[in-house]
Amino acid sequence: MGGDSSSDPARAAALAAWEQEAATLRWSRPFTRLCDPQPGPAARWFVDGELNVAVNCVDRHLEDRAGCTALQWEGEPGDRRELTYAELAEEVAATAAGLAQLGVGRGDRVALYLGLVPETVVAMLACARLGAVHGVLSPTLPAEALADRLVDLEPRVLVTQDGSWRGGVVLPLKARADEALAATPGVEHTVVVRRTGIDIAWYEGDRWFHELRDAGAAVRQRDAQVGAPVSLPADAALSVVYLADRRGAPIGVVHRSAGYLVYASTLHRRALSTGPDDVFWCAVDIGWIAGQTHAVYGPLCAGASTVLFEGTLGTPTRARAWQMIEQYGVNAFVTTPSVARNLRHWVDSPPSQARLDSLRSIVHLGEPIDDETRDWLRRDVGGGRAVVRDGWGQIELGAIVSVEPPTDPPLPGPGFEVVDARGRPVEVGAVGELTLRHPWPATLLGMRHPDPWVSDRMWKWPGRYATGDRARRERDGRVTMLGRIDPVISVSGQLVSADEVRDVLEEHPLVARAEVVARPDRRSGQVVVACVVLADDAPPPVTGRVARELREHVHDSLGGLARPRAVAFVDELPGGLARAQLREALGVLCGSSTAEVLVLTGAQVQAAAAATAGGDE
Repeated sequence: MGGDSSSDPARAAALAAWEQEAATLRWSRPFTRLCDPQPGPAARWFVDGELNVAVNCVDRHLEDRAGCTALQWEGEPGDRRELTYAELAEEVAATAAGLAQLGVGRGDRVALYLGLVPETVVAMLACARLGAVHGVLSPTLPAEALADRLVDLEPRVLVTQDGSWRGGVVLPLKARADEALAATPGVEHTVVVRRTGIDIAWYEGDRWFHELRDAGAAVRQRDAQVGAPVSLPADAALSVVYLADRRGAPIGVVHRSAGYLVYASTLHRRALSTGPDDVFWCAVDIGWIAGQTHAVYGPLCAGASTVLFEGTLGTPTRARAWQMIEQYGVNAFVTTPSVARNLRHWVDSPPSQARLDSLRSIVHLGEPIDDETRDWLRRDVGGGRAVVRDGWGQIELGAIVSVEPPTDPPLPGPGFEVVDARGRPVEVGAVGELTLRHPWPATLLGMRHPDPWVSDRMWKWPGRYATGDRARRERDGRVTMLGRIDPVISVSGQLVSADEVRDVLEEHPLVARAEVVARPDRRSGQVVVACVVLADDAPPPVTGRVARELREHVHDSLGGLARPRAVAFVDELPGGLARAQLREALGVLCGSSTAEVLVLTGAQVQAAAAATAGGDE
C-alpha cells in the first residue's frame, strides 16, 4: 500500500491522524518518517523510530497514574484481583527478569497457553519488555491442535496453567500441554500458573510461575538491569496470532510493535471508549486478536482501567454479565453478536437499568448482527444512553478497523473500496471484494512461515490490501459487509476453516468424502455442518452413533468451535459441480433444518444446485 498521499486528501488526512496519535507514545528514538509504504507487508512504519511496547503500556503511566487501577479481574468461581499500574509494573518487571534468567531475550518466542488470568497479561507484557515475541494460544485448543501451533511457533518457553475454569469445568491445560510437547522439539521450559490446584505431572524443566516471578524480583534487587526494557525498532515483531487454517497447516500472522500499538491506542480512545477515565470491558477470548488488542494493549496504552473475566458469562448464573457491569461500573463494553444473542436469550425481561446506568458505549464485532439484537442492545442494555456501534476488522489488520456509526473525531480512514475480480471499482449497488487503499499501521508484518498463496491473496492488486471479504457499495458511499469469500465459517465471531474441518473428517476411516458448510444459528450466528459420504464398511448412520463419533473426532483435532453442530449423511456428492456450487447446494439443504442428523441423497443435492443456478439467472 503505497503512493504519494499529496494527491489524495483522504489519505493525507489519515496519515496526519496516525502521526498525531504516534506523538502520544514514548519513543526511545524518534522516527524520521511516518511511513515508507511499499506494496505488500514490506511497508515500513515510523521509520528509524524505536520504542518498547511494555514501557508504553505500563512504565510511562507511573508518573501520573501509579495508583490508578490498571486491571480488574474476576475469575469464574468469583475470586477477584485488582492491580494498579504500579503493581502491574512490578509484576511485569519481575516476570521479565525471571524469563531472562531462563535465557529468553530479544527475538525469542514464548507460547502462552493460558486462560484469561492476570498472569496472562503480565506474561504478554514481560515478553514485550524483553523484546521476545509472544503467541497467545486459546485454552480451548486440544492437544493435537496445540502441538501444530507449537511446531509452527517454535517457542523457547511455554507458559501454561495447571487448569483453566471454563463453563463450570476445569480444562486440563498442563496435561494437554505435556501431550503436545511430546511432538514439539525445542521447548526448554514449561512455566505453570497455579490456578485450580488440580494434580498435574511434573517434568524436568517445569517450574511454577509464582516462583519464577519471585526469583526475578530477587534478581532485580541485586541488578536492576536484569529484565530491563529493550529498545526495539518500530517494525520489530511483537506477537504471533493464528488464522483459521486454510492450507492444511497453521498460519501465524506476525504483528509489528509500534504500528500495532499506535493503532490499538487510537481505536481505544477514538472508537471504543468515551473518555480517559472509562472503565472498559472487552468480553472476548484472549486467544483471539480482539481480546489481545482491545482488552490489553489498547486500554493499557491509553492508561485506562480494563476489566478481565476468566470464564463464560453463563456461569454460575446467567446474570453474570449484568452483575459485572454493575460491580465494576463498566462504561464501555465490547463483545460479539453471539455473546449478545446469548445474553438476550438468557433473560426473561430486560436487565435492570439501575445496574447498567454506567454504560455509555457498546461495540459489537466479529460477525454480522441481526436487527433485533442490535435494537435490544440499544434499548434494553444501553437504555437509550449508550451508543451502539458495529465494528468490522481482521486478524491481519490488528482487530477492529472501522465502526458504524462513525466516531467524532473519526478514525483514520482505511480507504475502503469494493472492486471486481480484476481490481476495478464496482458501481453503486454492486458486490465485490473489499479492499483498503490507504496505509494501515497495524497491517501484518508477515507470516511466521511465509505462504505465497496467502500473501498473493492479500496483495494481488498493486497499491491496495485485499481483505478476502465480500462487500456491497452503497449509494451514500458506505460499504455493507457480506461475509467471507474463501471457505471459512464465522462461529461466535471467530473464523473456522471449512477446508480444515473437511480434511480432518476425511482422515477418519469411516468417511469416504466430506464437505463442510455453514448453517445460520440464532445464538452463534453460524454453526458448522459436516456433510459426509460414508465408507462402504461404515455402520448405518441412523443410530446417531457415527455422527457423534465424527463430531468428537473434529473436536479432538481442532477444538470446540470447529465441532460440527450437525452431520448430514449423503449417499453421494454429485460430480460435475464446482466446489462453490456444491457447497451452496448443501448449504441450502442443511440451512433449512435444525436437526443434528440429516440424511440426504445425491439427487437432492443435484436438484438444489440446479435451483440455485436457476435463481442466479
